[in-house]
Amino acid sequence: MSVENAKILSTGPLPDNEARWIKLVRINYQDANGTRRTWESAERSTRPADTEIDGVGIVAILDKPTGKEIILQKQYRPPIGMVTIEVPAGLVDAGESAEQAAVRELREETGYVGVPTETSAIMYNDPGFCNTNLRMVHMSVDTSLAENQNPKPQLEDGEFIDVFTVKLADLWDECKKLEAQGCAIDARVGTLAEGVLLARKYAL
Repeated sequence: MSVENAKILSTGPLPDNEARWIKLVRINYQDANGTRRTWESAERSTRPADTEIDGVGIVAILDKPTGKEIILQKQYRPPIGMVTIEVPAGLVDAGESAEQAAVRELREETGYVGVPTETSAIMYNDPGFCNTNLRMVHMSVDTSLAENQNPKPQLEDGEFIDVFTVKLADLWDECKKLEAQGCAIDARVGTLAEGVLLARKYAL
């Protein structure tokens, strides 16, 4: 079974009382000139009360003899009707830290066991549209460990993810290639690729 088999069958309006994960909000605010204005926003309704973030994104790096590789995923995303290239990611459970959520999600989605090494500031996905936010957690994956020799994802029912790796140095070119093949590039992956490109260009 491949993520490429997924497709949209129909679309239609979603009544508020049927929405499970999001809600639409009208915001009344005052702009910099003191003028009263309104804004439309989408908000997640799943953020645990005891945390300041919705989820985590995971930058998981494999240190291989041929060079460092980043773990990526292919996953079909109905809102855009495309297979998307993403980093492993997921929502934070109640009582979890960003690092704990990252360890859990990496294992569930990819089968790899990793160790957090860095955690970003809170990042907002699309602040002109919604309040969804996350922290990016950098993780080191020791490929010499027995549990990382033949990793097997532990996907939930209805979750279909293809896991693959790309040489970190080639990430920009690989994104271009995957886009040409009809895939959508998630902003987190694209930003990482651009960062690698800029670091190389300016010898940072």
